[in-house]
Amino acid sequence: MSDGFFYSYHLGWNRPDAESLLGDLGAAGLRTTHPTTRRITLITPGPEPAMTHSWVTREQLVLLAGLERLHEIGFLLWVKRGAEIQVCVRRTRDGIVSLEFGLARLSRDEQELAVRAIREAIGRASLLCIGFVVDREGASAATDWREVVVNGGTPIDRWPDTLAVRHEIADAQPQLCGVRSFEQSPWMLFGSEVPSR
Repeated sequence: MSDGFFYSYHLGWNRPDAESLLGDLGAAGLRTTHPTTRRITLITPGPEPAMTHSWVTREQLVLLAGLERLHEIGFLLWVKRGAEIQVCVRRTRDGIVSLEFGLARLSRDEQELAVRAIREAIGRASLLCIGFVVDREGASAATDWREVVVNGGTPIDRWPDTLAVRHEIADAQPQLCGVRSFEQSPWMLFGSEVPSR
């Protein structure tokens, strides 16, 4: 197990984006309903002992995750055997929306399934995805990834497994100059997932 994460950042986000994301994640095996209870769990943000859980319908989750009434929502996704993924959808003051997926409770195989599913789903859920970062071990959690992905120029202290940023952000980040990269429109990908040439 690790403290890994997958963060993505979006210029636009609404209810159809949330519905698309949840549908694609569900089709890939990351379900909103608990494998046994079939309940959809909403969580309050914050440290674990203080977190509270409540149950909602699918329609309520889509509405809340679209951030039409709130600026932040947390909920759980589940893999088949019952391991959970904590998700936070948050709109910042400048309108950027971050999707944060915690990979801490997953085995290595479940983590790989989750990373693949999330990566495919975020591209389809929002055409305005600025970029994303994947760190399976969580070693780079102290880095301000929102600032790196959205504005560039912020120092990267620890490297994640994968960093995907738009071309203009890659050009603004001195640490990315000369680093092996791979173009996957609309992003430039950096890190261990960049194919060897």
